[in-house]
Amino acid sequence: MELELRHFRIICAIADAGSITKAAAALGLAQPALTAQLHRVERALGGALFVRDRKGARVTPLGELVLARARLLLPAVSDLREEAARFASGTNLGDTPSRLRLASANGPVLGALVHQVSATYPDLLVATHASWSSEELAGMVAEGRIDYTLVGVCGDAPPPSRPGLLWRTLATDPVFVMLAEDHPLADRPVVDLKDLAGTHWGATPGDGCFGDCFAAACARAGFTPKTLYETDVASCVDLVESGDAVVLCQPTFRQVPGIVARPIAGNPLRWRSLIGWHPEGTAAAFADQVVKLAGAAYLDVVARSPRYTEFLRSNPAFGVDRV
Repeated sequence: MELELRHFRIICAIADAGSITKAAAALGLAQPALTAQLHRVERALGGALFVRDRKGARVTPLGELVLARARLLLPAVSDLREEAARFASGTNLGDTPSRLRLASANGPVLGALVHQVSATYPDLLVATHASWSSEELAGMVAEGRIDYTLVGVCGDAPPPSRPGLLWRTLATDPVFVMLAEDHPLADRPVVDLKDLAGTHWGATPGDGCFGDCFAAACARAGFTPKTLYETDVASCVDLVESGDAVVLCQPTFRQVPGIVARPIAGNPLRWRSLIGWHPEGTAAAFADQVVKLAGAAYLDVVARSPRYTEFLRSNPAFGVDRV
């Protein structure tokens, strides 16, 4: 007979109870069944493990040897199972996970965050996911399919409506406008929204209230905007280069030859960058480090834009959250 973990549990139970009858009750077994199992174990080991008398069951010298090994073996196997479960779910023995699943909705910070994580924790496996929908990504966090997500919300709008998630603001930025270098307003350091009243507009898609906030800002400037094309970043650049539209963009937009990004007078539109996670997620214990690295990633992105860096010096209400 091959010895199994349950056999060692039986030996420990009998030794701890001091009686086969008491051990059977503790294990939820009938006494004859436990006695039969003990006999099979003793035959496999080549000798009696307990001496049974009126006082109960006392451990023999062979029993003491086997019991000592069992008391080492059972906790070790239990620890192994827990460690394996943590490893498989993405968390190792400490607060640093063995893998990190990151996601982002339309923004330049994800790549910089991957760099920060990989540089700081080179052995940590990073996986990424992107979506236009902040609500979709929040749902994936709530369901445990990703660990952390970067999203953006317009102005003071609340985070995606998924209960139970924790959110931290990384930064608040104004919305800039992207123009072709030969656009009549491209030489201005700041562009007035009303001066663009007759143009078509472009923006990357997303859920939330940004479209309504943009329409309201235009109404305050005295006009109703023409068509707002929602498309990917490359197509937005094409629309600007062709002169078919000007595009609303984040100020951290990376410089493209022939394209400039300019502030809008009065900063009528704001964009908050958030990072969210579930407090009971497999990598939740790593939250402080992820938030710190995400803040550093945002600063890396800002540093690539001398114009926005200059803007922040005179507009300290914007930029990375200092709280």
